[in-house]
Amino acid sequence: MGGATKTLLKEWRTVGLLSRMKTMIAADIHEWLDEKEKKNPIAVLNEYLRQCEQEVEKVRKLLERQYLLKEQFTREYREAVQLAEKRKKQADIASKAGESELFAFASHEQMQYEERAARLKQLLDQTSEQLLELEKKYEQMKHQLKDMHMRRMELMGRENIARAHYRMNRVLDGYTSPTLSAFADTESYLERLEQQVQSDYYRHTIDARIAELEKRLQQEQ
Repeated sequence: MGGATKTLLKEWRTVGLLSRMKTMIAADIHEWLDEKEKKNPIAVLNEYLRQCEQEVEKVRKLLERQYLLKEQFTREYREAVQLAEKRKKQADIASKAGESELFAFASHEQMQYEERAARLKQLLDQTSEQLLELEKKYEQMKHQLKDMHMRRMELMGRENIARAHYRMNRVLDGYTSPTLSAFADTESYLERLEQQVQSDYYRHTIDARIAELEKRLQQEQ
C-alpha cells in the first residue's frame, strides 16, 4: 500500500471519527436541551429569544454596511457624471479650436466616464433595490421579535399565576387536612382541661361547704 493511500485512509478515518463525535455531541446537546426544557421551558424560551436578538443585531449591522455601500456608489456615480460632462465640454472646446489630438483624448475620457457612470448607475439601482428588500425583512424581523417578547411575557405571567396557585393550594390543602386536625385536637384538649378545672372547683366547693356544715352542727350540740 502506497504512502498516499495510507494518508488518504488515515484522513478518511479521522473525518469519520470527527463526524461520529459531532453526531454524538449534537445528540447530547439535544438531549440536554430536551431535559432542560422539561425542567424550565421559560429558560429555554429566553435562550431562544437571545439568539433571535443576536441574529437581528447581525442583520442591522449588514444594513449599515449596505447603507454605506449605497452612499459610496452614489458618490462614485455623481463624480463619474461630472467628469464625463467636464470632458465633453473640453472636447467641444478642442474641436472648435482645431486641436484634434486634444479632442481625441477628451472624447476618449468622456466615453470612459460615461461608461463608468452607466455601470455605477446600474449598481446603485441594484443596491437600492436590495437595500429596500433588506429593510422590509429587517422590519418584519423586529416585529416578529417584539411579538415573541410579548408572547414570552404572557407565558411568564401564566407561569407566575400557576406557581402562585400551586403554592397557595399547598398551604390551603395543608390547612384543610392536618392543620384542621391539629386544631380539633387542641380544642378537644382544652375542653377536657376546662372540664377538669370545673370539676376541681366544684369538688373543692363541696368539700368546703360540708366542712362548714360539720362545724356548725358541732357548735349547736
